Amino acid sequence: MTSNPSSTLSAPRPGLAAAEPDPELLSLPAPPKRERTITVLLMALTAVAAAWMAHQQHRDRPLAVLLMALTAVAAAWMALSLLGEARYAVTPGHPLDVGDLTALHPGEDMANRYVRATALLGTTGAIRYGRAAEGDSFRLTPVAGNPKLWVEIRVPEGFEGPRFVPPTVFAGRLVPFKKAGVRHVGLGGSVQEQTKSAIPDDAWLLIDGGSPRASRWAIALALLFAGFATWNLACVARVLARVRDRADEDPVDPIEDSPQET
Repeated sequence: MTSNPSSTLSAPRPGLAAAEPDPELLSLPAPPKRERTITVLLMALTAVAAAWMAHQQHRDRPLAVLLMALTAVAAAWMALSLLGEARYAVTPGHPLDVGDLTALHPGEDMANRYVRATALLGTTGAIRYGRAAEGDSFRLTPVAGNPKLWVEIRVPEGFEGPRFVPPTVFAGRLVPFKKAGVRHVGLGGSVQEQTKSAIPDDAWLLIDGGSPRASRWAIALALLFAGFATWNLACVARVLARVRDRADEDPVDPIEDSPQET
């Protein structure tokens, strides 16, 4: 398949609706709709649980404390998982030119860097997928000739089709695959499940289009989750303090509670 770096996307035109499908596109696994459905369901269940917890706080105090503690742990985990992308958001906005990805073997000094690179993408192990509340689709594919480097590209809504030509020039966030963040959790398992190909443990990921400016949302979201975790922990501490104060105000009299001898 040939590529044109100056124009990698073409808008669909009415006269080409009956074009022959691209065999490479058809060979890609379908988007994992099950994961999208689970994500939406979890978001809805979290909202319902939060409302129920607020209603039951005074009726069932131990259960409310447990739910607040679990919510605090989940929020803290989310804040930590976003920490890498939040740090990336404050890095310089000028990409580092690393050349051809085929010969690149990045070290820790290149982790979480904004880079510009060129490469031809392979098809072995490639998948396409979507994300909840997003109309665009995504492709995850290895670099041809370098299975330890993978690239995620975004395909705008309406452009995923037989005439889509993958780019050969990329600019975005370079990061170890295992540290890519919460948005990429489970992608390795999806590749294994759908293509029977394994992503190496020391593989790296280039997130095309992920500039530091485009990642600033992670700062606000990480602060939001951190604040939510702190608020829930403060509520737990306050409830436990009230229980302890009531226990101190109403001590149990061992003489009164001891069984009377006849």
